[in-house]
Amino acid sequence: MQIETRPYKKVHLGISLGFTVFYSSAVVIIPLLGLFYHSLGIGFTGIFEVFTDERIRGALVLSFSVGLISAVINLFIGFLFAWVLVRYQFPFKKFFDTLIDLPFTLPTAVAGIALTTIYSQTGIIGSFFDKWGIKIAYTPIGIVIALVFIGFPFVVRTVQPVIEELPKELEESARCLGATPFQTFWKVLLPELWPSLLAGTGMAFARSIGEYGSVVFISGNLPGKTEILPLLIVTKLEQYEFEKATSIALVMLLTSFSFMFLINFFQERASKKLT
Repeated sequence: MQIETRPYKKVHLGISLGFTVFYSSAVVIIPLLGLFYHSLGIGFTGIFEVFTDERIRGALVLSFSVGLISAVINLFIGFLFAWVLVRYQFPFKKFFDTLIDLPFTLPTAVAGIALTTIYSQTGIIGSFFDKWGIKIAYTPIGIVIALVFIGFPFVVRTVQPVIEELPKELEESARCLGATPFQTFWKVLLPELWPSLLAGTGMAFARSIGEYGSVVFISGNLPGKTEILPLLIVTKLEQYEFEKATSIALVMLLTSFSFMFLINFFQERASKKLT
């Protein structure tokens, strides 16, 4: 005797879907609609005029350029960390594995102060480079370092489980067939790892665009040089220019969403090629 379970499944689906839609609306959709509403208060012409301001355009270019550079750096550093943690045994491995999650738990302001202290002209590392005429803190270089610090755990934790699940027989088979280590990596391992690498890099980039606490100290906030978009939004809010602040936030939102959409698109295509 068979028991019909479809009505129960429909009920469970309806409850789950209803909760998902309600939660998404309350936490994501409604706040974003409010952002659009406040931005349109000055009209499309007003929004366009906001970004004719040289200071805003400079902050826009700086934020997305350093975010992209740090994401590319995290792509390589994150993969290297994940590979070493999975494939090698060494002393204090568990300690280093735990240390990777530090940017997740450490308050961003504390990270910013620590990085500024280390990389300033009187800091341990900054003073060494200052002898060679290289200034790190209060320059775009310092911003990139801060963004790499807060972004690389995303790549590590995204790629690490995929490396753990890769069967070592794939590498052994490739070597038995005469493949070099580079050919083994490029032809066998990279196609399996590429979707996770792309996802982790995309999350690191998205985090970099909106990062404030760890960057606000080490950047120096020099208008036209090291001023980032999140700081500019706070400045506009303090000056009661709410429409301009929401317009800047809207452009950040649309640009970040476009980048994430493209990354997800290419990630899906890469995943389909593997199946």
